[in-house]
Amino acid sequence: MCEGVVKLGQQVPSFEIETYDPTAEDFGTVSLERLKSEGKWTILFFYPADFTFV
Repeated sequence: MCEGVVKLGQQVPSFEIETYDPTAEDFGTVSLERLKSEGKWTILFFYPADFTFV
């Protein structure tokens, strides 16, 4: 089994990621713990090469 794989029903490990906020036109960070403490639902998805500055 691949390490780091999360299956349906399992808790997601805590993480912090760098983000870009187009409304503020600036970079920042988002952490899962902060989103959970604010009671927000979270969907994390990746589209390789989309929305990149390449």
